[in-house]
Amino acid sequence: MTETLDVTNHGARDDSPADGDILAVAREQVLEQGRGLTADQVLEVLGLPDERLEELLQLAHEVRMRHCGPEVEVEGIVSVKTGGCPEDCHFCSQSGLFPSPVRAAWLDIPSLVKAAEETAATGATEFCIVAAVRGPDKRLMDQMREGVKAIRGAVDINIAASLGMLTQEQVDELAEMGIHRYNHNLETARSYFPNVVTTHSWEERWDTLRMVRAAGMEVCCGGIVGMGETAEQRAEFAGQLAELEPDEVPLNFLNPRPGTPFEEQTVIEPREALKIIGAFRLALPRTILRYAGGREIALGDLGTEQGLLGGINAVIVGNYLTTLGRKPESDLELLADLQMPVKALNQTL
Repeated sequence: MTETLDVTNHGARDDSPADGDILAVAREQVLEQGRGLTADQVLEVLGLPDERLEELLQLAHEVRMRHCGPEVEVEGIVSVKTGGCPEDCHFCSQSGLFPSPVRAAWLDIPSLVKAAEETAATGATEFCIVAAVRGPDKRLMDQMREGVKAIRGAVDINIAASLGMLTQEQVDELAEMGIHRYNHNLETARSYFPNVVTTHSWEERWDTLRMVRAAGMEVCCGGIVGMGETAEQRAEFAGQLAELEPDEVPLNFLNPRPGTPFEEQTVIEPREALKIIGAFRLALPRTILRYAGGREIALGDLGTEQGLLGGINAVIVGNYLTTLGRKPESDLELLADLQMPVKALNQTL
């Protein structure tokens, strides 16, 4: 039976501070007590006027510093299998169902090792192997086993994976390989998911996440904002992530790709993006909240810095799967300027 989450009134309690101002409530509930905001409270934060954005980001930064510390986790990603995916995720140019310019390609083991070495050279402690598939077949699992062994023989770095939906046997095999963290995004609120993907369900993704957690791997689960969802659905999504309690939440901003159903979507405004960052930090006070795809076009350089001072405590450096990112040196220089130390390598789960 599919296991689902009851998030219709997630975390609703009557012991919040009596002060009706949402940021005053959040200061007591989240900063002092360590309890994340509920979905309803997140919606209040998202509805704050722009003139209170700086106040929100300051509080989110205080929450991050108190409950996560000053360190920033740096990660690089590489696609071992690009394009030709049979799923219809409407944001993704790697779907074989859309007339996008991305074509199917496989990365060989030496190239995979080289990418891991280049990632480690930036100071990153996490290297994520990604494949554009519904789920891994035997060929991909064999390549993962060979690739992980080769990377471990060449460089000291945590290895994460993102290979789509898994069976229990595949989960167990990845855990046995020593995969540190598994990424599988829920992408958006459960209520909005059918507008984003039709070839599989939100619940199928949840099943994979449940098995990953039970196998002892860290859970990485986030999504994309700016796909046409409402503020209510963004708040719903934050509540669902809080219920899941992932170790990491990658926060992507839609970068509309040519040939996809979302190619005409408008890029989210910087102030709106920053408000989302602050709200998600207040919903997830102890979670690694990672800058992922789209931040360059949604936020630019100034907004990137504001987000790091507004709740973000992890970054993907370099390029993404099908789009260009900032130069790793630029991100590392920014972290140094902000006096935010890069998290040291630690393979202890």
